[in-house]
Amino acid sequence: MKKWFLPASFTLLAVFLGACGNETTTNEVTSDSTTEAATEQRIASLSIHLTNDLIALDIIPVGSVVGGSLGDFLPQSAPYLKDAVKYGPAKEVDMEALLVSKPDVIVADEEFATANLADYEDIAPVQLFDLDEGTWRDHLTLLGQNFNKEQKAEQFISDYEKKTEEIKAKLDEQFGENATAMAIRVTNKELRVFSTARPMGPILFEDLDLEPANGIVELGTEEPYQVISKEVIGDFDADIIFVVVNNDEEAQKVYDQLTASSVWQSLEAVQKDQIFVVSDQPWLDYSALGNSMAIDELSNQLKE
Repeated sequence: MKKWFLPASFTLLAVFLGACGNETTTNEVTSDSTTEAATEQRIASLSIHLTNDLIALDIIPVGSVVGGSLGDFLPQSAPYLKDAVKYGPAKEVDMEALLVSKPDVIVADEEFATANLADYEDIAPVQLFDLDEGTWRDHLTLLGQNFNKEQKAEQFISDYEKKTEEIKAKLDEQFGENATAMAIRVTNKELRVFSTARPMGPILFEDLDLEPANGIVELGTEEPYQVISKEVIGDFDADIIFVVVNNDEEAQKVYDQLTASSVWQSLEAVQKDQIFVVSDQPWLDYSALGNSMAIDELSNQLKE
């Protein structure tokens, strides 16, 4: 197993695991390491995030796992996957569907694929990715190297950086250079505030360079969010609040109750109309496609 040392000062494990006799070959990228063009290879994806990274590279997998709670492809990737086979959720891959799709190579998240790795190896060579390491840019770059899409990966990242710079300038102009922000999620049962960890932290506090509101940094990076009561929202004293409302009727009712409360109405961000209600997808999809579409969504809101 070969360790990959990428410029972001982390170790990303990616390994081709041969399907024949459990033969293992290292995932070295050389001029002749990819014998088939990416568009000619039948690639199966066992990660919704890798699926969206592949789509960002103009590679459409023959099949993909689905969102666990959705039971379907994520809405941002579904238009690209009209002919793709559904493998079920990453934790319970439909092996028959995977076999029937006849992949030449399988890409998978190390966290979920390890337990059934031998079964996957019987179907096709496997590339494992540790998605907890590095950023979506690193994952995209490595996929680009593996499938002869290096230039596409570089261009996608460059385009993304350009878009975020434009949005940063608009945010600075509209809310000031030192504007503080926080993101909350409303479910049918609880109210959550996001930390600086992925999925929301990097896009808000790194890509868009917004200042974390009071107490956000103190939440740490071990967990993506912390459950809070509505009474403490004001303690964060955020200039801008991003709100993710779950896509179900009960969550919408909870949100309606929240916005009607005196606590919510007293918030300065509310009084100044500095609230951005954003969709759970693509904002909670930490991938190249997801982040890019989230920035596009924010851009459209800023134009309104």
